[in-house]
Amino acid sequence: MTSRLRDAIDRRAIADGVPLFLPAIPFGFVLGLAIVEGEMPLAIGWLSSPIIFAGAAQLAVVTLAGTASIWAVVVAGLVINTRHVMYSAAMAPAFQRQPRWMRWVGPYFLIDQVFALAVLQTDRPPAEFRRYYLSVGIFFALNWQWAVALGMVVGPVVPEGWRLDYAPAVMFLCLVVLGVQRRPQAVAAVVGGVVGLAAAGLQDRLGILVGAVAGVAAGAYAEHRNESRTPAQVAS
Repeated sequence: MTSRLRDAIDRRAIADGVPLFLPAIPFGFVLGLAIVEGEMPLAIGWLSSPIIFAGAAQLAVVTLAGTASIWAVVVAGLVINTRHVMYSAAMAPAFQRQPRWMRWVGPYFLIDQVFALAVLQTDRPPAEFRRYYLSVGIFFALNWQWAVALGMVVGPVVPEGWRLDYAPAVMFLCLVVLGVQRRPQAVAAVVGGVVGLAAAGLQDRLGILVGAVAGVAAGAYAEHRNESRTPAQVAS
């Protein structure tokens, strides 16, 4: 791969990533505020960003830490991230063509936005797909850290009337508009966003968990319905 092609792929990845990262900024503020108001020491709370790197699961872990058992925290994080099983299945063919180090490192970056963008690039040659995937993944990973850190500073002074608790639901809905193209993914994102929005007022931000579970269930059901359709039905 030439340096010109690498630069072109990097520019494309960043240009694609910016519109999907913008809705994640208020989500980072929500998480930063949750860290400040939570039971975790601030340093450990912020370290959950690079360690977990999964906004909804991270928010659940930070919110529940100190108020729930360790098993409840672990289960909440796992349930929220169940949708990544579907992401992994969809990305498996592309990853099977990658070197072993990529199969180990790549899954770390497989968040909602990266999946929505990378799944559209799976027809690229393996080296080009790898460059795009890592470029957009690193872009989100690095910027997420400052978004959460800034939220820890700015979040406590943001007026409560701004209703930042709605930010995660807004982010999921933006995935539909900007990146999700397959029907089951769209169903999962829409249902997750709408239910999360409706449940945003629940105590301890449980609306995130409720929305995530609803989205996973709806996406799985839509995928099952899609696979069970006959070719004639699909054509119609």
